[in-house]
Amino acid sequence: MSEMTGLTAVVTGAGSGIGLATAQNFAAAGARVFGLDINEGAMAGVAEWIECNVGSPESVAAAFATLASRIDVLDILVNNAGIGAVGSVEDATEAEWAQVLNVNVVGTARVTTAALPLLRKSPAAGVVNTCSIAASVGLPQRAIYSASKGAVESLTRAMAADFIHEGIRVNCVNPGTADTPWVARLLDLASDPSAERTALEQRQPSGRLVSADEVAGAIRYLADPDQRSTTGAVLAVDGGMDGLRVPSR
Repeated sequence: MSEMTGLTAVVTGAGSGIGLATAQNFAAAGARVFGLDINEGAMAGVAEWIECNVGSPESVAAAFATLASRIDVLDILVNNAGIGAVGSVEDATEAEWAQVLNVNVVGTARVTTAALPLLRKSPAAGVVNTCSIAASVGLPQRAIYSASKGAVESLTRAMAADFIHEGIRVNCVNPGTADTPWVARLLDLASDPSAERTALEQRQPSGRLVSADEVAGAIRYLADPDQRSTTGAVLAVDGGMDGLRVPSR
C-alpha cells in the first residue's frame, strides 16, 4: 500500500478501539489525521482532536467549521463512530431505536454531508464506513445494532453510486467481533466474562476475536488513493464468520 504523506484524513470515534487504531495506522504512514470524538481518549500525539458528537447536527456543523479553518482539502473520511445495543426487538425501547439509528446511520450521513465540500477538493477522495458482520449475519440479542449496521451497508452502496462521477469512492469494512474496549465492557456485564469471551471467540471460524489493528489495515486499504476502482465494496474482516462453514473444533 502506498504511503499517505501529504494526505489529510478525518476519523470519527478516534479516541479508542478501531478508530484509534485507524488514526495510528494513518499517522504512521504520514497522513495528517483529525480525530472527531466526544472525548480525546488516547489520540493525543496521533491525531488532532476536534470535539464532535456525530449524533448532534449542531456538534457536527461546529466540528467541520473548525476543520475548515485548519485545512482546505480533505482526502479521506472514516465514519467509525457508533454505539451498540443489546437485546431483541421485544426488549428494545423507542428511545433506544432512535438513539442507535441516529448515531450509527444518520450520523454517518450527517458527517459525510458536512465533509463533502472539503472532499470534493481532493483529486482522490475516499470515504470508508465502519459497518459490522451484524449487517449480514443474524446475531442473537443484537436487533437494533444489526438493523443499524444493515442500513450502513446499504447506505455505503447508495453513496458510492451517488458520488462515483465526482471521483469520490465510498466503501465499508465489516469487522467480526473485535477485541475493543466496547466489547470488553459487554463482557464485564456477563455473569461469566471468561466463558462469554470463549463463546465469542468460538463463534468465529478463526477461533479468536478480530484485532483493531486488522480492521485498521482493511480501512487503510479501502482509503488508499491507489484503489481507484474499489468503490461500493464491502470488505469483511471477520475470521471467516460470514463466508465459511467449518466444523467446530
